[in-house]
Amino acid sequence: MAQPITLDQLAQIPPRKYKIIRNELQTGDLIFCNGNYFFSKIIQKITKSNWNHVGIIYKDEVLDRVLVLESENTYGVRLVPLSKYLRDYHGTNKPYKGKIVAARLHPEISTNRLQKSISFGLDALTKPNGYIEVIRIAIRLLFKKSRHNNSRNYISSEFVQTCLKQADINFKDTDNTISLEEIWNNNQIEFLYRLL
Repeated sequence: MAQPITLDQLAQIPPRKYKIIRNELQTGDLIFCNGNYFFSKIIQKITKSNWNHVGIIYKDEVLDRVLVLESENTYGVRLVPLSKYLRDYHGTNKPYKGKIVAARLHPEISTNRLQKSISFGLDALTKPNGYIEVIRIAIRLLFKKSRHNNSRNYISSEFVQTCLKQADINFKDTDNTISLEEIWNNNQIEFLYRLL
């Protein structure tokens, strides 16, 4: 289980260079973000969490790429190189402003089950969220409402939960909205390292 962590404790964890740990990352690993952006802070405050985002690592061995499959508030479901987070976040030519940690699910998931999870996520790649949808998502967060089953608009924790449910990984007994803390504190999650 990834233990509850304070912002002070998170800051004390020495980051590891991406180039060194890149080959250790596996498909199905999770990344958790603690951003210093305006919207990140709002999410952290509303959800009472140190985290504002979570995504799933997808390693493409053929192309030798480490990608993040995620649902992002503005872009919707997308696939982005993890290296872009670390050096050119949102095309700013600057790294992600905040802290990023990697975690692993235990017990490890079989390749077949992981493929179902990732395939589901890739099938959800969609058009960007418009401002109206971002407002709806924010209202759902504020009032802790679940998304409609036919909606393809997810908050990041819902997206991760829904993808991993395809691999028979359940963080909750219900389909209600799941928080970032509920994923982080789940006994199936193990902290790996903080990334630089």
